[in-house]
Amino acid sequence: MKIIKLNAIDSTNSYLIKLGKKERLINPTVVVSEAQLKGRGQLGTTWQSKPMQSLTFSLFRRFESVPVLHLSSITFAVSIGVYKTLNKMLVPQLRIKWPNDIMSYSKKLAGILIENQVKQREIVSTVIGIGININEEMFENLPHATSMLLSTGRKHLLDEVLHAVSEAILKELEHVEQGRFQDLKFEYEKILFRKNIVSVFEDTQGNRFNGKIKGVSEAGELLIENEDEKVLEFQLKEIKYLL
Repeated sequence: MKIIKLNAIDSTNSYLIKLGKKERLINPTVVVSEAQLKGRGQLGTTWQSKPMQSLTFSLFRRFESVPVLHLSSITFAVSIGVYKTLNKMLVPQLRIKWPNDIMSYSKKLAGILIENQVKQREIVSTVIGIGININEEMFENLPHATSMLLSTGRKHLLDEVLHAVSEAILKELEHVEQGRFQDLKFEYEKILFRKNIVSVFEDTQGNRFNGKIKGVSEAGELLIENEDEKVLEFQLKEIKYLL
């Protein structure tokens, strides 16, 4: 595994993608930055990080013969890899909030942005951006954020978390290449945030309703059972948690 360390960069994902267009990247390659100035999250959101307190990095991994039909398995694998690492580090009350936020005590601890490269209906490579709050003691205007320090009561070494998370993700991604798609989906569903708990959701029309998360579809859509006991499928832009 090749590791590129930078002092500051707009986005580690953008850096890796641009680098991959200029040269053939070593498989796998990790880019980590002490300061990420314009970190990107899901749906155009930004990821806030603090130098020397947050861990911001991206991982490149090449694939052989993974059908685009199983795109969601990469999300499952990456989320499970981060979850397992933090669980081993004794971060309590961990869950995966669909599709790939890592929660501790119902607060966001880590975020994931996955950008896949597809050619002729096969996934040829992926760039995975990870942001983990490590040693922050407070968050301004982010009441639903937390850190490993706040959750565990102790500080952690950024390099130690970087290597452990990277290795765990790569191990889970091997399962994608091995075709263990159902195993990944089953494991992911077991640790979904608020699964089978009545929650409040809002759809794209602004309609609010009570429902229970039942799992995910083969394509990675969220499955919610409404009050009429009908299971509905939602893509990322179609539903919002209100809790």
